[in-house]
Amino acid sequence: MKKYLYRIVLGVVSFLVVIVLGAVMYLTYALPDVDPAPDLIIDRTPERISQGAYLVNNVLICMDCHSERDWTKFSGPLVEGSLGMGGELFDEGIGLPGRYYAPNITPYGIGDWTDGEVFRALTSGVNRDGKALFPLMPYPDYANMDEEDIYSVIAYLRTLEPIEYDVPESKSNFPMNLIINTMPVKPNLQKKPDKNNAVNYGQYLVNSAGCKSCHTRFENGSYFDDMELAGNREFPMPDGSVVKSANITFHTETGIGTWTKETFIERFKAYEDPELLNTIIEPGAFNTVMPWTLYSKLTHEDLEAIYEYLKSVEPIENQIVQVTQQ
Repeated sequence: MKKYLYRIVLGVVSFLVVIVLGAVMYLTYALPDVDPAPDLIIDRTPERISQGAYLVNNVLICMDCHSERDWTKFSGPLVEGSLGMGGELFDEGIGLPGRYYAPNITPYGIGDWTDGEVFRALTSGVNRDGKALFPLMPYPDYANMDEEDIYSVIAYLRTLEPIEYDVPESKSNFPMNLIINTMPVKPNLQKKPDKNNAVNYGQYLVNSAGCKSCHTRFENGSYFDDMELAGNREFPMPDGSVVKSANITFHTETGIGTWTKETFIERFKAYEDPELLNTIIEPGAFNTVMPWTLYSKLTHEDLEAIYEYLKSVEPIENQIVQVTQQ
């Protein structure tokens, strides 16, 4: 009887081992399941390069992560000469399941990538070697953008000054090193809404800018979807304090529900003032990860559309204490 039970247990254990090994093999070798990089050569017209510069620097704010920021100054403006060099580390200190470095996106870093490989990375989350990218770069959002805007981004990146800077390889902790292969997406590219439809166009901009990423509570690798845009994501600062993102829903008491369109626009445009941007922040004084230096150059038309979209979103009550000490 004991021998019979032993065989049953051994059989069950062996079956489970086979299932686990099969799952690991599938996650490791069969995924990510996305299309090959398209055969693509993008014509670098002046119009595309100009639009790409605006998107990269002021909407998608790629340079917020892919450049060096000076945290001795308010809002951490970009350090001159670091545009696109990468190297910033995002790790367990901000709740991520690994150590992720922003890559070098100048021609030194991606100059030997084809346009199609860059396109796939931006819209699917897979690099030129077929490896999954952690969605710190919000490629699930970029996957819903207009194809022409993605083309413009790539055209502009090709014009950056090459910076010889080698970035360490990003690594995910277990089990994220397996789960990450399930994250890449197949693009669902959509036409940019007509600017005359301010709400829809504003939604497109909010998605492209990744506002949800910073303004939604995030813990243990997941967003609180029922609190989208209601703030409270934590960001450790170099001085040891923790800054929490603001509630940007139109709740009248805890969000921006009392802001007029003019107030909203002026809040962004105030940071075009070079004197404000060069203000030295003393240790312990309030600072923010919000890249006002980049967003300040959004056009009035785009800021108006963002305002109209945010106004259309259901208000969420969520009182934020913006700064706490560790």
